[in-house]
Amino acid sequence: MELGIKNKIALVTGASRGLGKGICQSLAKEGVSVIAVSRSQSELEECLSSLPKEKNAHEIYSCDLSLDDGPASLIRHLNKKSITPDIIINNIGGNLGFSDPLGPVEEWRQVMRLNVEVAIELNRAFIPSMREKKWGRICHISSISSLENQGPPSYCAAKSALNAYVRSLGRFVSADNVIVTSVMPGAVLTKDGYWDIASKERPDHVSKYLKERMAIQRFGRVEEISELVSFLCSEHASFCVGSCFLVDGGQGRVFQMD
Repeated sequence: MELGIKNKIALVTGASRGLGKGICQSLAKEGVSVIAVSRSQSELEECLSSLPKEKNAHEIYSCDLSLDDGPASLIRHLNKKSITPDIIINNIGGNLGFSDPLGPVEEWRQVMRLNVEVAIELNRAFIPSMREKKWGRICHISSISSLENQGPPSYCAAKSALNAYVRSLGRFVSADNVIVTSVMPGAVLTKDGYWDIASKERPDHVSKYLKERMAIQRFGRVEEISELVSFLCSEHASFCVGSCFLVDGGQGRVFQMD
């Protein structure tokens, strides 16, 4: 299927490995020029080397977006180079290792910062130009944890807030052909990720989890998420206004998505 996004420019956060790297690869395969952003310069360079070049000029930028000045630093960098993304993939996120449900409010603030606030800052910076051009695609990587009690409360709450933001913002900008969506992955196997390490260190635990929790009896593959994200950045996603897609291999048991 021709996605109609060749020569578009995509900004991808959390891009150096795992889902972020896979999303960069899927978009680049469609002829998109990728701006990959992450903290690790060396991993970004490895990501860059994995992208098909052809005529596309990909870029990398290393910074910590969770810092107060992180998003502003990235925005200044792109403005200085006169780069305006047509596509934004807000992939940065995580629970930061905070698992105490009664942990201090500061922990909750940090988790909310990483999973929601960074996306808001980047969207605010670049949505006006998308609206002016009457074309834009913004996809947020949420989680099954936004719908169910799967993970620390602060993380579940942050991803739920992200989905609410997507639903609300999506309506506001859709008339200008700026389509805002989110994807809610379940358990996906990524190199050096949680399930990759667990598979090596606790194989019995992993086997039990797959048998009891995953209807499909396996983990998701990175490309099963990244290819969907590419579709949601395409011309064909023009009716997906504020849509939030659960992609979990039957891991969850929720009926109502919104």
